[in-house]
Amino acid sequence: MNPLKKLLPKKKGDVDMTEGSILRHIISFSIPLLIGYIFQQLYNTVDTWVVGNYVSDGAFAAVGTVAPIINTLIGLFMGISSGAGVVISQYYGANDSESVSRAVHTSIVLTVILGVVFTAAGIAMTPLMLDLINMPSDAFQEAKIYLTVYFAGVIGLMLYNIGAGILRAVGDSVTPFYFLVLSAVMNIVLDLVFVLWFDMGVAGVAVATVISQCVSAALVLLLLFKSKNAVRLRINRLKLDVKMLGSIVKIGIPSGLQMAITAFSNIFVTSYINYFGSECAGGWTAYSRIDQFVLIPINAISLATTTFVGQNLGREQLDRAKQGVKKALIITLTTTVMLGAPVMIFAPNIVYFFNKNPLVIEYGAIFLRALTPFYLACCTAMILTSALRGAGNTVTPMIIMLSSYVLFRQCYLFVVSNYISNTEIAIAAGYPAGWCIACIANIIYYKFVGISNSRVVTRK
Repeated sequence: MNPLKKLLPKKKGDVDMTEGSILRHIISFSIPLLIGYIFQQLYNTVDTWVVGNYVSDGAFAAVGTVAPIINTLIGLFMGISSGAGVVISQYYGANDSESVSRAVHTSIVLTVILGVVFTAAGIAMTPLMLDLINMPSDAFQEAKIYLTVYFAGVIGLMLYNIGAGILRAVGDSVTPFYFLVLSAVMNIVLDLVFVLWFDMGVAGVAVATVISQCVSAALVLLLLFKSKNAVRLRINRLKLDVKMLGSIVKIGIPSGLQMAITAFSNIFVTSYINYFGSECAGGWTAYSRIDQFVLIPINAISLATTTFVGQNLGREQLDRAKQGVKKALIITLTTTVMLGAPVMIFAPNIVYFFNKNPLVIEYGAIFLRALTPFYLACCTAMILTSALRGAGNTVTPMIIMLSSYVLFRQCYLFVVSNYISNTEIAIAAGYPAGWCIACIANIIYYKFVGISNSRVVTRK
């Protein structure tokens, strides 16, 4: 047994991925994330289902098309939180409990500070953002109400995500899953109560989401305060460690900028779609909700890949890290085919669940059948990107993703809409076109450079 293991006590739920079956570690880590993501998607899915069936078509479009606005404002934080997870997982793999603790406390303090900033920025920028996405007039006011309430409580989402990220970095993906399930069920119940009983409309679904997110945040923070290992929170240690903050920011800022800028570019994509009216926007909303469910396994395995690579490179086990990436790719490609086929076959029936307007169903089915086959390119890009992030290399994925999802996609939309074919499906094709470019670029980079020349924070 490695004597260094005594330096970092493990608690039940933590997983050391540097030993044992690679496939078992990836799958067992991913399953709670997979189920958790399903419940997490129920937040917005139930929101859109409730307003689509019990409020109005305008409310359906409003709640469903504001995701790029939300992701733009919190994308930077999500990147920083992923940077914190990489730093913690590498120190955990290296059995450095003191560094793990400093990284955890720095991450929490940074989250609180950013939470205050993003709350103010989100509320202030909501009207401008709605103008940028060309929100249909019959949905504008409801979208404004939804976003204002959402950003007022966004710190709950941020604290849950950083807390869950800390636990996942040490291999515990099960406990955050339990909290997520509880908050998702609470969100469903509150949605129905606020909309059907109190007739609060889109404000009701927003309030339900905020309450549920705050409950999950409270639970994960309570667990960290009661933890018996290196991730335990202590009030007297809550401060920004300058050195640790530097490591987190260096890894997290590129990812954060990538997420924020990509989401901001999607605002313009949404504006192109909204140009065709609320029915087309409703079809895009339905597609987006289904899209998120199909991508759930990819997201889960991507997070598992990041943690796996981070821990193994922290222990200087490069070959094992590479093997994990290969197995993760096989799992995601297989799963994507199995999920994509029925989605394409039953597309109209699936869209009908969200909205019964015939035009919305027609648009939604067209989007699903045209874009779903390209998820294979998307999942390949995501797994390779996650592997690079786990190795501390976030600059290259940022450059590739921004070039593919922002620069190329915006050029594509401009050329297609102005000179080729300004139709709904031609505009929507900008998404898979960007995925394919990102996939090819990631494959080339990973083949010739890979994760061997990476920024591992535990190296002296």
